[in-house]
Amino acid sequence: MANKGRTIILSIHQPRYSIYRLFDSLTLLVNGKQVYHGPAQRALEYFSDIGYTCEAHNNPADFFLDVINGDSTAVTLNNLEGEDADSQKDAESTSMSRKGIEDRLVEEYRNCQYYQKTKDDLERIAQGKQKTKGSRFRTITYNTSFLTQFKWVLKRTFRNLMLNPQTSVAQIVVTLFLALVVGALFFDVQLDDSGIQNRTGALFFIVVNQCFSSLSAAELFITERKLFVHEYISGYYRLSVYFLSKILSDIITLRTIPAIVFTCVAYYMIGLKPTPGAFFTFMITVAMVAYTATSMAMAISADQTVVAIANIYMTITCVFMMIFAGLLVNLPSIVSWLAWLKYLSIPRYGLSALQANEFTGLNFCQGNSSRPTLEAGCTGEYFLEIQGVDYSTWGLWQNHLALGIMTICFLTIAYLKLRFIKKFT
Repeated sequence: MANKGRTIILSIHQPRYSIYRLFDSLTLLVNGKQVYHGPAQRALEYFSDIGYTCEAHNNPADFFLDVINGDSTAVTLNNLEGEDADSQKDAESTSMSRKGIEDRLVEEYRNCQYYQKTKDDLERIAQGKQKTKGSRFRTITYNTSFLTQFKWVLKRTFRNLMLNPQTSVAQIVVTLFLALVVGALFFDVQLDDSGIQNRTGALFFIVVNQCFSSLSAAELFITERKLFVHEYISGYYRLSVYFLSKILSDIITLRTIPAIVFTCVAYYMIGLKPTPGAFFTFMITVAMVAYTATSMAMAISADQTVVAIANIYMTITCVFMMIFAGLLVNLPSIVSWLAWLKYLSIPRYGLSALQANEFTGLNFCQGNSSRPTLEAGCTGEYFLEIQGVDYSTWGLWQNHLALGIMTICFLTIAYLKLRFIKKFT
């Protein structure tokens, strides 16, 4: 590959002499400062001229590392060989600090012929090149198209999920368990006064469960932060490619499938409205709540470096949103200067949509002979009006529209945070 014009970069740790003698040129650095650059076979002669002689059976590579790192043994041995030198100079050399050795190596190199030759070569290369004024920004170039990058990054993301299925399987198992628990607790709700309370409690629990189960998305960008920064600044893929791949993999495997499983198990165990339209509306609403909560978790954690800190922020946010969901407090009774906070509550939109989907068309006096079945207070619409829920067709779907808008806003925030996090050191 090298003979065909490719540039090969590799790392050799502690090369033995048979490998070292194959080197054509050698460059030695100390804390980013150049102390030698020239022919590799002349390096021992150069260090001998400045007072550091390699022992007969010592590996040159190890010897150079000892000298430039200020190894006391190498310095002492070389000082002892110059016994006839001035004793004060020997004492100063023996007690020379590592910083002093570095300064000396740098100074000796700048006074040698190799430094002047390297300087002349660089000046010759720089001749004729237009100098740029002002600061130069780091630009990242890509050798492949957006679709090619998206194909391979998405393939890698799903392959990682398949090779490490613990998270996906655990999410589905926990979702199935919670669906069975909710179905058993609220099993076969009736059309009476208890049915109103049980339906409301079940729907509220489902919405809150979707919000808190989506907090696992907090580690989506945190665990791979270093890998993402390395690959992004290396020009492997665009930020948009990585962002879309992560979102699709998380939404399909950890949000959509669990929402479908939960709906199929819990819906008919609870005994909610047995119509296909109500069933699929319920499923869409549960999925939308999961999407919005997931996007919120991404927006909060995108610029965080510790998962625990991100979880604290998201837990506080979810608990605060629960207050304005419509169950713990009657929303129409909230004072006007706090009422606007309900528009920022994800559980409120989810619970309102599920209630409008479930309670419309139901009569809760059928199981209570002491109350006439035609009484206005028996209808589900009457209960929704008390709760301040708009049960019209637009009132139902405006909740989904609000969840969609919140999802887009949160994802935009997450993307911008990833865009502007510090990537270059």
